[in-house]
Amino acid sequence: MSPLNTTFRHGLTATAALVLTGAAHAATVPLPAELPPFGKDKPLAVPNITQQTLPNGLQVWVVPRNGIPRVDFVLAVRGAGLGADASDAPGRAKLLAGLLSEGTATRSSRQIAEAAQAMGGGVGAGASNDGITVYGNALASHAQGMAQLLADVARRPAFPDNEVQLAKTNALQGLKASGTQPGFRAAKALDGAIYGSHAYGRTQETEAAIQALSADGLRAEHARRFRPDRSLLVITGRIDAAAALKLAQAAFGDWQAKGEALPELAAPAASAPVQRLLLERPGSVQATLRLGRPGMPADHGDQVALRLASTVIGQGFSSRVNQNLREEKGYTYGARAGGVSWRVGGAITGGADVRNEVTGAAMTEYIKEYRRLGAEPVPEAELAMNKRYMAGSYLVSTQLQGAVGRQLASNWLVGLPADFLGKFVPALQKVTAAEVQAIGKKYFNPDEQSWVVVGDPAKIADQLKAFGEFTTVKP
Repeated sequence: MSPLNTTFRHGLTATAALVLTGAAHAATVPLPAELPPFGKDKPLAVPNITQQTLPNGLQVWVVPRNGIPRVDFVLAVRGAGLGADASDAPGRAKLLAGLLSEGTATRSSRQIAEAAQAMGGGVGAGASNDGITVYGNALASHAQGMAQLLADVARRPAFPDNEVQLAKTNALQGLKASGTQPGFRAAKALDGAIYGSHAYGRTQETEAAIQALSADGLRAEHARRFRPDRSLLVITGRIDAAAALKLAQAAFGDWQAKGEALPELAAPAASAPVQRLLLERPGSVQATLRLGRPGMPADHGDQVALRLASTVIGQGFSSRVNQNLREEKGYTYGARAGGVSWRVGGAITGGADVRNEVTGAAMTEYIKEYRRLGAEPVPEAELAMNKRYMAGSYLVSTQLQGAVGRQLASNWLVGLPADFLGKFVPALQKVTAAEVQAIGKKYFNPDEQSWVVVGDPAKIADQLKAFGEFTTVKP
């Protein structure tokens, strides 16, 4: 044995001895009969949000904070996201957003990155169903420079031909890799079953859509989608409101809308015909299960109750479906379920990846848990535990100033007001077991859920017969 291996062996022996000694000592210490009660929940300190609308229609919200010497900017452009993509160009908003910081009329992609780095921060962008967000941060001493850089990226992207071609190549490779994953195929099929032909149901790029992408087309789409009268700028951090509004005016005040605004996105259907799809994946050693139905928009009066019901049934390690399928049955490494909401609609989805031999059994457990949520009230202790978990997670997630800015912008894109940030936890505490049960009965009725299963028909098809007739879809 080498000296290294000898040392490792001796060290491991010594460590093991210490662990055993500690364990023996711990065994002699009596544990308390009852754990102490939880402390009282701390309310979220509602930030003082200064709100102003510039003459061009751009809304500006400022949230001064006395934390680290940094300023965060988030520009949210409503109606510019995946919901605005044409039926023959799904996913275009993702590529548009990703290319915003790859060159402007005066800066190359490298110059943009170096400028942001020199200010102690960075810039980027992303797309969601309801909009595109462009974000940046910098040391407080460089707030003015970052505001100007963010405006340049958002307002004057050049979409250089070489960067567009690189983005297309990367997107095609990513699509090819994703297409081999059962979860990707299942999600795409389930979106179609839930939303039908609505834009929310076609958010994944296709090879044809990527190939058709051009620099000229992206410039035209940017001109159509980016408008000050449909945008919100959130500024958070070590800056006072007056200074922040002055920066906003200087960087965005001369931004003018061109042409007619895109029409508002119509709401998807509130219900959908139940579909049962078996997506063939020969040789698969497991089955990918997904189920879903239409949900509710983000500004629905039952939104907070839906979030609580979702946490109880399938969001988090202690949720019912995860405890059932993972901890009790050992069918999967993880199971989930719950609602997602957008500006004009939403979805209820769930799913897990399970061993082939327990495909039918896992589906049975999902049906049982969904039906139980609507048939009986959640016990008081379980309801309190989930409220505490949600409130605590929410409070922790909104501590950082960048997170506050992103949350405010995200809420605004889906139609929620600025004060929802502070009202969520108090509203959560008021949700009753009866309200959760009503959500379960209406939205988690297993008879109204579409099923998508990806797997080897030779190994799982017989198990699916008990759940209705499945349409087989070849790769």
